[in-house]
Amino acid sequence: MERPSATFPFERLDVYHRAIEFLALSGRLISECPSGNASLTDQLRRAALSVPANVAEGVGRASVADRRRHYSIARGSAMECAAILDACKVLQLASPGMLVDGRMLLLRVVQMLNVMCRR
Repeated sequence: MERPSATFPFERLDVYHRAIEFLALSGRLISECPSGNASLTDQLRRAALSVPANVAEGVGRASVADRRRHYSIARGSAMECAAILDACKVLQLASPGMLVDGRMLLLRVVQMLNVMCRR
């Protein structure tokens, strides 16, 4: 008999899945970025990873204040990612389609985190 796979509470959240989707997109963007942009790609890598990590950590916190703090950090990291995408656009480091897709994911993530920060 096959065991049902267990899930963590954060895995039930759409915001977490969209953040993971953006993390994957950022990995593709980083791999396609021309050499000589290590500081920019490192910053994107860290900020993109911070979003789902802080959502997950926030879900695990017992107090409302702690949850909101982690959701707020995730929101800030998502906004940081959006600014990095703008830099990639200006510097012509990524395809316009990838940048639009990333921006749309981040807008949705920030919208959801705004609601979660108010709850």
